[in-house]
Amino acid sequence: MVSIDKEAQATYTSSVNKALQFIDENLDTNLSLETISKVACFSPFHFHRIFKAITHEALNAYITRKRVEKVASVLMHKPEVSIAELSLLFGFNSNSSLTRAFKKYYSISPSEFRKQKNSRFSKISQIESKNGQKQVVFEEYICSINHLKYWIEMNAKIEIREMAKLELAYATSIGVQHIKPAYDTLVKWATPLGLLKNPEAKMVTIYHDSFKTTAPQKVRMSACIILPEALKTSGNIGKTSIEKGKFIVGSFTIGLAEFEKSWNSLFLWMAENGYKKADRDPFELYHNDYRSHPEKKCIVDFFIPIL
Repeated sequence: MVSIDKEAQATYTSSVNKALQFIDENLDTNLSLETISKVACFSPFHFHRIFKAITHEALNAYITRKRVEKVASVLMHKPEVSIAELSLLFGFNSNSSLTRAFKKYYSISPSEFRKQKNSRFSKISQIESKNGQKQVVFEEYICSINHLKYWIEMNAKIEIREMAKLELAYATSIGVQHIKPAYDTLVKWATPLGLLKNPEAKMVTIYHDSFKTTAPQKVRMSACIILPEALKTSGNIGKTSIEKGKFIVGSFTIGLAEFEKSWNSLFLWMAENGYKKADRDPFELYHNDYRSHPEKKCIVDFFIPIL
């Protein structure tokens, strides 16, 4: 692995951030090392080494994983798209090459994955058939669904909201273990600019991957702050935006351990009310510092983009 000193770190991070965004937006195209290194403004040899040093994953392995995860997402949400179509769309030579790559990450074939994810009782199908076992799992499944419905009814205000475009500064986190350092980097940049004292400059976390398809240590997130005015960024801090559109907004006051349950309940609400997620990233917008809350709770809005 190449060693990166602090002086070069900012430049390299900026280049890798550009590459990550380009890859996400072009998974259905020919993503060669030469093409991506041009986006990053480095030679292929140097960029390959820099990318692995920063992301801890080789470029080709990263692209393959992202494509497989995209296939998994389509399998879950678009039953009308065939596996053969997905093989062609995401650059696999055949169904068998997609299946081999898919099994490496999920231990089952794409067709088996689709059957499980499309079944209301997918958890039941994974349990060995023993006396009374399926009935017990079914009851646990129904209790879980009912619990999420009750949770969101008691803890959330939900509305459909048209949002204007948001301009943000951000630091990248690959893996949940790096979200705090990403926010530390962002705060260090924002503090001398007075942004933390501006009530319009709220903190936002954007989720570029889904925990349903991506391992927590691989999920890419952006730790962001809303920019109330045009500001220049560089190095470890980049600029991004959330495009205007329609969102389901769930407003919560919750503890740190309750975020996963809140997200699950909001996605359940979306499905049961007939909404479809748009092909954009969900995000959280924070209204307080939980450490100053008397009960150490976060006042937070969850945003799911919808069609």
